[in-house]
Amino acid sequence: MRVWGLNLGLDDVGQAEVVREFERRNPNIKIEVLGMGLGGMNPQKLMTSLLAGDPPDVVYQDRFSVADWASRGAFESLESLVARDRPDPAAPRREDYVPAAWDEASWDGELYGVPIQCDTRALYWNRSRFREAGLPDRPPATWDETLAVSRLLTGKGRYGFLPLVGNSYFALFALQKQAPVLDGERCVLQNERSRAALEFMGEAYGLAGGYEASRTLSVTSGASPADAFSRGQVAMKIDGDWSLRRLLLAAPDLDFGVAPPPMPADAKSGQARTWVGGFAYCIPRGARHREAAWDYIKFATSTEGRGIERRAQMASDAARGLPTYPRPSAHIPSNREALAEFNPKDARTASAVQTHFQLLAVAASRPRSAIGQTIWQEQNRATEAFLAGKRNATEALADAQAQIQGALDERARLARAPRADLRAPVVLGSTAVALAALTACGLGWRRLGPLGRWEARWGLLLVAPWLVGAILFTIGPLVASLVLSTTLWNGVEPPRWIGLANYRELFGPDRERTAHAFGNVAYLVGVGVPLSVFASLGLALVMDWASRFGGAVRWVVGLPSILPAVATTILWLWLFHPDPAIGAVNATWTAVFGKSLPPPGWFASAEWAKPALVALGLWGAGSGALVFLAGLRRVPRDLQDAAEIDGAGPGARFRAVTLPHLAPILAFTAVAGVIGALQTFDTAYVATGAGAGPGDSLLFPVYQVFVSGFAELRLGYASALAWVVFVVAALATLAQFAIARLWSGDRGGA
Repeated sequence: MRVWGLNLGLDDVGQAEVVREFERRNPNIKIEVLGMGLGGMNPQKLMTSLLAGDPPDVVYQDRFSVADWASRGAFESLESLVARDRPDPAAPRREDYVPAAWDEASWDGELYGVPIQCDTRALYWNRSRFREAGLPDRPPATWDETLAVSRLLTGKGRYGFLPLVGNSYFALFALQKQAPVLDGERCVLQNERSRAALEFMGEAYGLAGGYEASRTLSVTSGASPADAFSRGQVAMKIDGDWSLRRLLLAAPDLDFGVAPPPMPADAKSGQARTWVGGFAYCIPRGARHREAAWDYIKFATSTEGRGIERRAQMASDAARGLPTYPRPSAHIPSNREALAEFNPKDARTASAVQTHFQLLAVAASRPRSAIGQTIWQEQNRATEAFLAGKRNATEALADAQAQIQGALDERARLARAPRADLRAPVVLGSTAVALAALTACGLGWRRLGPLGRWEARWGLLLVAPWLVGAILFTIGPLVASLVLSTTLWNGVEPPRWIGLANYRELFGPDRERTAHAFGNVAYLVGVGVPLSVFASLGLALVMDWASRFGGAVRWVVGLPSILPAVATTILWLWLFHPDPAIGAVNATWTAVFGKSLPPPGWFASAEWAKPALVALGLWGAGSGALVFLAGLRRVPRDLQDAAEIDGAGPGARFRAVTLPHLAPILAFTAVAGVIGALQTFDTAYVATGAGAGPGDSLLFPVYQVFVSGFAELRLGYASALAWVVFVVAALATLAQFAIARLWSGDRGGA
């Protein structure tokens, strides 16, 4: 039986123990676990397995996205299994679960996942900072109190409350105001309560000198063990229960308290409200071992299973010298048992754990919808636009509402549009492309002599395996993506014909975002590509000069370019970390300039994110340098000597002799650079933590293709955008070749 989404590392010893105990009790079942990295189930892998008809038996799914998958028919309803096994004491019962968690794992009145892990957000406050400011030894209870306290705690590079430090987001403040998002199939995000939530966040950042002044702390909070709160830079944050361990490790002597999040002034006295997240166990449609999967889910989510997991994890943490405490569960009986067993020695830990457990009773979930991911992304984008001063609250929310309504309308169109059978168009299209290629070969065949035809036959025979593969795995998918671009398809339900609607959306409602993505590419083309070409040429000249010392220089220059992109990006993330206490670049900057010139925010800043990406790209200039080095070795030595005899200096010889002979290589590297800029994805994806960077500063077309296809499950729209990228790349390449021919012709055909 295959279980996907569990990452059984040192921090998941408890889950591994549950798996082993289940196997011990069921010797006929062997569980194969596949982790999917941070954030649980990878949507791309899950969708691929569903399309291939070979899904896992159980998935450990982010509860927030259960409704999204269930609405597409990707998960099995568990209602019949729950009803059948209700007499079994281990079977899940609604009354035993946190209501918000149970509802979040449901869709259209039916249960599609059994909730397991549960987390709440609470206010962490620095009691020492409060005492220093002469404030009472109690946390603020309302938004107004929070702002008043923050004003007194802000100054000299330290801040009171920054809403985006920790794990709060606009979603929490909107939920506290009970701001509606959906009214049936109509988005109503742009409303007075939502505006009040945004404006509260804006006021908090206004006290800190504006969002830009403290953006670094907001964006990078939690990026290192010692975050802004544990270092005392921020006196209050709203965060989840998982942050408690990091805080106790990073600041073991910090005097802090934990309390319910402050509420709006119009809330009832003593009322608290927070939002809850977590995971659930689901059974994908078409799972091969449905009964065994259900038995595992019942065991893992039962009081016994939760106890096994909790005790094993806490014993492992204690053995490693880590802070030991239970984490909240969606299962209420397990929470009672956990609190009864817990006997903390540290008052801070006891208070924090008690608060997080108590908040489960007043927790609510984010809006449950088939387009939940779109809602989440657009809310965060509206927050960024408002706090950065690009939109006022009304405009930011209106933009988000338009995008969310567009996604809702697309769901409605999906139900009305005629079904699309892709087999015939794809087969016919692939055949047409293959015939066109064969026709072109036939026209060339006639011009070949007997020897040429003999060589061509053998050449075609030798490349036949590649040709077959190209037709099946390159031409076929290309044609399929072109056909898909005229459909609505979420990867699970049958596609529907909609004609050119995806292209109209790209250049209509989404034209601003599309233009922004290509504008970011233009920056890389205008700044990054020339710098990369000059750096490669410069390195090649150095290597050519240093060749007398052997080949070691080529190894040093070429090695960075063959390192994995992800590893390189993570390395540079640490080097470019905006905190001088962590990032080597900013530590050097601070040592040189002191406080007179603040260091850049790099990937945490909208203004510096793209320059940081360009600098990261220069790390791989060695691969281009090797190409230029080969070109330098082909420059005729007699021309160099003749120019030197005529009195030309090194610079003149380089301009008149070397550079013209490098023209083809310059054209090649420029074309490759432009195509590479259009294909930018992995470095930006890793650098921003699977986001688009502050202010969408690292939003690139290929990233948008990925998000549209595998996060929002809009594969037709993603295919249309991919073809736009292809056409732009083709036009840019043709333009560069034309310019290269003109330039080469002006140089005497060199």
